[in-house]
Amino acid sequence: MRSRLRSALFGLALLPAMTIGALPGSAQDSNPLPPVVLTEEAISAVMTRAVDDVIRPGYRDMHASATRLADAVSAYCAAPSPYTRATAHAALNDTVAKWSFIEIVRDGPVLQENRFERILFYPDRKSTGLKQVQALLVKQDEKDATAAALPGKSVAVQGLGALEYVLFGTGAETLDGQKDSFRCRYGAAVAKNIAATAASLSADWEKPDGVQRDWKHPGPDNPAFRDGKEAITALLGILVHGAETVRDQRIEAFYKGEDVPARPKSAIYWRSGNTWNSIKGNLDGLRTLFRTSGMEDLLDPAEASIAGSVEFVIASLERVVANVDPDIEKAVGDPSERHKMDFLIINARDLVLRLSDQYGGAIGLGAGFSFADGD
Repeated sequence: MRSRLRSALFGLALLPAMTIGALPGSAQDSNPLPPVVLTEEAISAVMTRAVDDVIRPGYRDMHASATRLADAVSAYCAAPSPYTRATAHAALNDTVAKWSFIEIVRDGPVLQENRFERILFYPDRKSTGLKQVQALLVKQDEKDATAAALPGKSVAVQGLGALEYVLFGTGAETLDGQKDSFRCRYGAAVAKNIAATAASLSADWEKPDGVQRDWKHPGPDNPAFRDGKEAITALLGILVHGAETVRDQRIEAFYKGEDVPARPKSAIYWRSGNTWNSIKGNLDGLRTLFRTSGMEDLLDPAEASIAGSVEFVIASLERVVANVDPDIEKAVGDPSERHKMDFLIINARDLVLRLSDQYGGAIGLGAGFSFADGD
């Protein structure tokens, strides 16, 4: 594990000056310490903080934001104007941010009943979802403009991607010219459906005898986690997969470096300029989950710098994300903006290594452990 990490850090030192280079917590000692022995009580405390201080508030915030979004889109339909349009757009921006924060938790109730995809169908590699939304708007079947009908349809026509197309896609300019147009009423139905899905997710996490109990108290009769190791593995897996998603599905979906043609229209939320807003939300979710749950507490004091290095990398990524041009087509054509994206790709990879190899190894998940298959 440490040899792989040293190789990764050596590679970083050879990169252009914009990369973060040497970081706190680099594994350079020749006599690594044995992994700390974790207690069930310590892991339960971390899981409890993760649930009560991050996950539950995250879903509550998402529900509240989605409710405001549904109200704003309905108001725009009822009285189209520059003000109601701007309010609806701002509400979408906020919901994208709130969802992006909590979407990193790809575990638990969000995996049931396709609820993740009902909020966000992405990536849409063959434009399947886009074609379905476009066909629905052409057909103008009144049933499709009701929130009650949407859950029975394809997930591609009932989430944030569909609503973004309504508000920003081809033909969106017509929304200002007609009160309660079909297109706008369909968008309002989508927003209400997102709010309803968010409400169900929050409600599931609020049940004291449901998923929150299972996450807080691992044990042999627990349907989620039979012991503390399974629980902390799942929590760390959320962070590892979240970091991989930022790299693979958020950035490399449209930009893979100078030598590969860019595909700006493959970027998430590119129409509304929310690509980096979404990525910032993902990173904020990763940082908050790692810090607030107290995962540092599971490290041997001699290895505590590992936690600092994880947070340092995330903070560096967040600083750069905040300064990339939100117009993706412009960004991929500007050398200075591409340099920022190169930085993000390189250091997102480093974040994955620090979480999976360095932190995972320090708490006893040895070399060869795979978060993909849970062995």
